[in-house]
Amino acid sequence: MASQYEIRADFDARTIVVYQAYSSAIADAALGAGRFIAPFSFNRMTWIKPSFLWLMHRSNWARKSGQERILAVRITREGWERALGEAVLTTGDPAALAHAAVHVQWDPERSARGAALNHYSIQVGVGRHLIRTFAEEWVVELTDLTPRVRQAADLIRKGGAAKSQRLLPPERVYPLPKELERRIARP
Repeated sequence: MASQYEIRADFDARTIVVYQAYSSAIADAALGAGRFIAPFSFNRMTWIKPSFLWLMHRSNWARKSGQERILAVRITREGWERALGEAVLTTGDPAALAHAAVHVQWDPERSARGAALNHYSIQVGVGRHLIRTFAEEWVVELTDLTPRVRQAADLIRKGGAAKSQRLLPPERVYPLPKELERRIARP
């Protein structure tokens, strides 16, 4: 894949970390149970993002209503790659997208201050046909990053963007199998 469309993530040999923003009600229930439970919805698409800074941009550093809590969701690489293997690009054929179990879109990556960068970040929408599999089989661990997010946001607001870097999760290029690269590549 072109370097501007590489997946950058925190991962190990078995798992990858994706990020999601939730209300306190959803986050507290999930963290208490160690897995997603109601009020998490199993009837709608859930979007997972391996880019921490893209989610910070989207959630306004956990200040948007309904996105006040940031969870690091560690899932199996097998599940991640299965999702990508079933994905259809949101910019692709509308008929295929309407029936797709997984949606993929690429949006400009963001800096800590929210500026658009010259490479893209992947967003993966896991549809309701796979949501239980995601929640019950792929999720390995849930971690509340909200305190770290608030600390980093405070540093950035006070002019300490460089100091905030130590609070950001590590991300490196995810080694994607060639067939998956072709499937999710932008035309």
